[in-house]
Amino acid sequence: MNNKADKDALIEALLLERDELYQELSKLRQADGGALEKAEKKNARYEELLKEKDLLIKKLTDQLAWLRRKFWKPSSEKYIPSDPAQRKLDFDGLDILPEEEDIVKASATEIITYERRKPEHEKKQPVRLPLPEHLRREEETIEPEGIDENWVRIGEEVTEQLEHRPGELYVHRIIRPKYALKKDVQLQQELEADGILNKTVTIAPLPLLPLPRSNAGASLLAEMLMGKYMYHLPFHRQLSLFKLEGVKIPASTVNDWFSGSSDLLRALYYRLKEIVLESDYIQIDESTVPVINNEKHRAVKAYLWVVRAVMKKMVFFHYDKGSRAQKVVTDLLHNYKGAVQTDGYEAYSIYENKKGVLLLGCWAHARRKFNEAMKEDKAGAVYALEQIGLLYGVETMADDQDLDYQQRAELRSRLAYPILCAFEKWIVNYMPKALNGGRMSQALKYTYSLFHRLSRYHLDGRYQIDNNLVENTIRPLALGYA
Repeated sequence: MNNKADKDALIEALLLERDELYQELSKLRQADGGALEKAEKKNARYEELLKEKDLLIKKLTDQLAWLRRKFWKPSSEKYIPSDPAQRKLDFDGLDILPEEEDIVKASATEIITYERRKPEHEKKQPVRLPLPEHLRREEETIEPEGIDENWVRIGEEVTEQLEHRPGELYVHRIIRPKYALKKDVQLQQELEADGILNKTVTIAPLPLLPLPRSNAGASLLAEMLMGKYMYHLPFHRQLSLFKLEGVKIPASTVNDWFSGSSDLLRALYYRLKEIVLESDYIQIDESTVPVINNEKHRAVKAYLWVVRAVMKKMVFFHYDKGSRAQKVVTDLLHNYKGAVQTDGYEAYSIYENKKGVLLLGCWAHARRKFNEAMKEDKAGAVYALEQIGLLYGVETMADDQDLDYQQRAELRSRLAYPILCAFEKWIVNYMPKALNGGRMSQALKYTYSLFHRLSRYHLDGRYQIDNNLVENTIRPLALGYA
């Protein structure tokens, strides 16, 4: 009983002490005017600011590393380890059967062994090629001084230099003689009876000219269009060159020539477009080009599209008011059936489940993502680049052995496919380890989201491992406009 009473007394005393402390705390808070509460809130705010600054520092550091690599290091995206034999396969944590592991190791070993066994090309000393024989030769003979009858010629030394004269502008005169019939009634009647002549004056018809009411010949129009689109010489520069030859042509006249020439080539362009889209395997890419905006009086960013028929080796370019919208893609591929190889641009995803269309990915773009993540996560990036390197190694083997499409597909199924399967599982396993929002995380998510497209190239020996062919097609044009 005494124990119970002691416990109750103790509890009562503790409660009383709590109340006294609470009252004292309330008095202190009132006394400091809420300074403690303000300090706590201020401290919480400081913690938030520190976290934001840490994230900003991380982001800026990442960007700085990327810019340094972009501008101060070689631009090649191909990763080549110093020793191919040091490449490793990481099966830690992967849901992979022992049989699968053996197949992957065997495939990688064969590729690496081939790379090590492949003889290196000897560097050839530069040799000056002879100048083409079909070029016209202008000879200049230089005699030494002091030659008289006491000297006899025993040979000669010939030095050839390639020279250039500016292209020649010339006038093509079309002369059409005009004839009048002699005042011979009987002759006139005989000609009319034969259906040869029914008038007293005759002249040959003017041949078909490229542009009506224009003095620009077909060769000049072709040269100017080639200068602009093949050699990236704007019209105003070409006009400056013409002035050096004493020919002045107003800019407005050239614009009219360009418009007329475009109309002449329109039918050819549409036919080329039809031929390319008849192919069952095409590549598509888009690139920025600066375009003068007359309203804004400055250059603005626009997009130029290119579609390439891989097997036919034919391309056509497409410009739709500089747009990069998905509607441009749907208009281009309205009724297309076949394989379409692109980068990861979201606009192409509309064809993911379209019947008759097979989307293919580009391993060069995936490789680029991991290359950009090298500074952030070297171990993960190196491993990913090594696996992609093995895939490209299979392509090198096929190229060196000059395999046909069927043989290439079989080689890919035997060597590349096991590596593809293991690489996909590694991505799934490694993704939680990557810094969320970092470049490595972006590379993993990009590759995994498109892996079904990236892996399809092994199905057909005609399919390319990347989209580089079409990118190389559009790159010179885009650079030439800059």
